[in-house]
Amino acid sequence: MATLEKTLITVEATIHAPVEKVWQLWTDPKHIIHWNNASDDWFTPSAESDLRAGGKFVSRMEAKDGSQGFDFSGEYLTVKEHKQIEYRMADDREARISFVSKGEETKVTETFEAEHTNTIELQRSGWQSILNNFKKYVETMKDMNPMHFEISINANAEKVYKTLLGEKTYMEWTSVFNATSHYEGSWEKGSKILFLGIDHNGNMGGMVSRIKENIPHKFVSIEHLGEFKDGKEITSGPEVSDWAGALENYTFKEERGKTLFSVDIDFNEQYKSYFETMWPKALNKLKEICER
Repeated sequence: MATLEKTLITVEATIHAPVEKVWQLWTDPKHIIHWNNASDDWFTPSAESDLRAGGKFVSRMEAKDGSQGFDFSGEYLTVKEHKQIEYRMADDREARISFVSKGEETKVTETFEAEHTNTIELQRSGWQSILNNFKKYVETMKDMNPMHFEISINANAEKVYKTLLGEKTYMEWTSVFNATSHYEGSWEKGSKILFLGIDHNGNMGGMVSRIKENIPHKFVSIEHLGEFKDGKEITSGPEVSDWAGALENYTFKEERGKTLFSVDIDFNEQYKSYFETMWPKALNKLKEICER
């Protein structure tokens, strides 16, 4: 039997960030789920990585409409911190990633063995798109960090989705954060929406956001644009909130009548302990409402 000749494809990008940051965001699963997609209609709901020679990795990649998905998995062959990663994919193809530090910039180069189903150009453009998405993620991240929460709910995805977003039930499950929590606006894709509540000084405040994506019963992505304060929407200028650009994503995975509901959020480090305490309480409240 003839052996197919291996074809190598290379993609690269220069990222305006030091190599230490680039390496962390490339290798940490909490970050991988935010950038590992070639187009806006795909996303990575989960990722695992044992970053060492002989360690395994897997990223679950899915279409947001739930029509298809696959595991991108393999084994690390070489790991040189801040310099190089080599790995073998599940189909035995190999790839190499190099990180070259240039002070405040880092050049990332990926070389991988092509598969024989799709054209060379399609493969190159797909991998380049993911690398470009990574570059954008690194350069626009500011001081945000990702955080993940999930809970299994004994209800189908449609009920969880409607409970999550319904005006009255939204106020109920988010009361854990603020007793006066509510929203004004629409959950339709592209729409502006305000998340509001009365603060400890008796003033109405909150976030100005837009719905980046809304696929019913599957996936919702909220992009925070700024802050609502003193009756004004502040989305630009020196007073704009540090939350501007942060994402808050909801994922619904139904199996046998139950739903694994996941929340992935960007957060400022100062809110870490608060979210670690309050989000599990909010999800338990959501579960209680859905299952009653």
